[in-house]
Amino acid sequence: MSVRIATAATAAAAVLGVGGLLPPAQTQTVEARPPDRPASPVVLAHRGASGYAPENTLAAVDAAKTLGIDWVENDVQRTKDGVLVVVHDTDLKRTTDVEEVFPDRAPWAVKDFTAAEIAKLDAGSWFGERFAEARVPTLTQFLHRLERNRQKLLLEIKSPATYPGIERDILRVLRKEGWLDPSHVRNRLVIQSFGADSIKEVHALRPDVTTGFLGTPEVADLPSYAAFTDQINPSYKTIGADYVAAVQRLKSPHGKRLRVNTWTVDTAADAAKGGRPPGGGRAHPTTPAGGAAPPPFLYGGAQTVRTGVLRP
Repeated sequence: MSVRIATAATAAAAVLGVGGLLPPAQTQTVEARPPDRPASPVVLAHRGASGYAPENTLAAVDAAKTLGIDWVENDVQRTKDGVLVVVHDTDLKRTTDVEEVFPDRAPWAVKDFTAAEIAKLDAGSWFGERFAEARVPTLTQFLHRLERNRQKLLLEIKSPATYPGIERDILRVLRKEGWLDPSHVRNRLVIQSFGADSIKEVHALRPDVTTGFLGTPEVADLPSYAAFTDQINPSYKTIGADYVAAVQRLKSPHGKRLRVNTWTVDTAADAAKGGRPPGGGRAHPTTPAGGAAPPPFLYGGAQTVRTGVLRP
C-alpha cells in the first residue's frame, strides 16, 4: 500500500525561499507507514524560518508563524553582563555588522559584549536590506514573541562550557516568563545541547522538562544517557535502523520510549528516505527539498537555507 505525501513544498514549507511565494506542492508516492504512526510531519523552523528571514531573529519567528509552523528552534548564549541572547555562532561576525561597529574588538565573541552593545548591531542586512532593523533578540524577547504567536520552543544551550551556570540562568528566565508551568513543560518546550553535562544539569534542576542530547553516543553508552535525557539527537548521516532501534528500546526519565531527533537533511532524496530515519524519529533539513531552490545564503562555508522538519 502506498500514500501520497507532499515533498518539502508543504511538509517543510519554511525551506522554500527567501521572502518568496510557495511553489505548488510536489508529490511522490511512498510506502505507507504502519497505522500506529501519524502520517503528517511536524515542521520545525530551525533558527526560525530562516529561509525567509535572518536566523534567530524575531522576524524569523514571525515568518515561521506565517507559514503555520508551531515549533521554533533557537540557540542561547550569555553576554558579558549576564543577559541571555539568541544567536548561533559564538562570535558575532557572520550574522551582524559587529566588525564595522566595533572594529577594535576582535574576535568579537558574544561573551565579550554587553547586551546594550549587542543591541546596537544590525542582525539582518547580511540576509537582505529589508531586514536592516533586525536585532539580536534577548531570550526574554524571543519568548514574548513565541508566546504572542502561540508557538513552541526547542531551545539549544550553545557552548555551555563557555558560560558556567547558564542552565540556571535559562531556567530562571523561562520561569519568570511563565514557560515552566505545566502546560508549557508538557507541550511547548524542549531543551537540548551538545553538552551532556549541561543536559544533566537541566534534568537535575527541573526533572519535568523534556531534554535532548545532540550527538551520537555509542550504543553501549545509551543507557547512561537515558538516565537524564528524553531524546538522542544525532546527525542523520551518523545513524541507521539498528542505531534508532537501540535508542528506542530504552525508556527516558519520564518513562516513555527514548526519541531520535535527527539533523540535517539537505536534499529532496534525503527528505524522502533519510529525512525520516529508519524506525522513526525526527529530522531537520537545511536546504530546499522540493521545488526551485531559493537564493542561498552562506552558513559555515556551505550554501544552505536553514529550517527543519520533525516527524513524530
